[in-house]
Amino acid sequence: MAQDIVVLPGVFNALSAKVAFDQGAKALYITGAGVTNANLGVPDIALITLGEMAEQANRVTQVAPIPAIADADTGYGASLSVMRTVREFERAGVAGLHLEDQASPKRCGHLDGKELVSPSEMAKKVLAASETKSDPDFLIVARTDARGVEGIHAAIERAKRYVDVGADAVFPEGLTTEAEFEAFRRALDVPLLANMTEFGKTPIIPVSRFRELGYNLVIFPMTAFRVMLKAISEAYGELLAAGTQEGLLPRMHTRAQLYETVDYPAFERLDSDWSNRVDRRST
Repeated sequence: MAQDIVVLPGVFNALSAKVAFDQGAKALYITGAGVTNANLGVPDIALITLGEMAEQANRVTQVAPIPAIADADTGYGASLSVMRTVREFERAGVAGLHLEDQASPKRCGHLDGKELVSPSEMAKKVLAASETKSDPDFLIVARTDARGVEGIHAAIERAKRYVDVGADAVFPEGLTTEAEFEAFRRALDVPLLANMTEFGKTPIIPVSRFRELGYNLVIFPMTAFRVMLKAISEAYGELLAAGTQEGLLPRMHTRAQLYETVDYPAFERLDSDWSNRVDRRST
């Protein structure tokens, strides 16, 4: 963030994280919606557990040696639960997480009908997170969903309160215009995270414009997931209709490309090297 705005592609498992890293990503966003949808096949309504999210985060950090911010929903409980949440995500190796001020069960930030906890309850969670983290560089990002419930001014006031108790950055969710993003930037002097999701309340805004608006982090939580889902839906449909995958071959990664993505040759070389060294020692 000190050098430039940071683009964080959304990832939902280890392979998606590795592909994003291989394509040049400098940081990653571990999407709660993507992990929930992909692994449980259910909506993003707080059905996934802390343990399941932390496990996926750990898998991501094992294969992609770049900073990752994790979606921690509402913290998986009250302030004492937030304390454990921070510890588990730090142990998983991520660079930070975000907590939101929705009441549980939460809803997607771009849907209507959300309910919020009180500003005091959320501030208590942020304080707990801030005082629990062991690494001073671990980012505690406070997300507020208040724009769609209480209005832009109330959302800004909530964000200020969260910063006062230790939030390192703010994530204003569900903003509808560039002017609203500008209003948050004028009101706060901490790093700001923008959610550039598709098909939601926020219009498509390029990273270059977010840079002009003074934002520091831009996440694309479900972009690759949605592309993947359309591709596999079409592939399954064509396979079942045609009874052969022949027509799909031009749209596939080859076996060699897959093996390259997962570093198959590197694992074989490593195993062979260990065998050779053991054999040399035994002669």
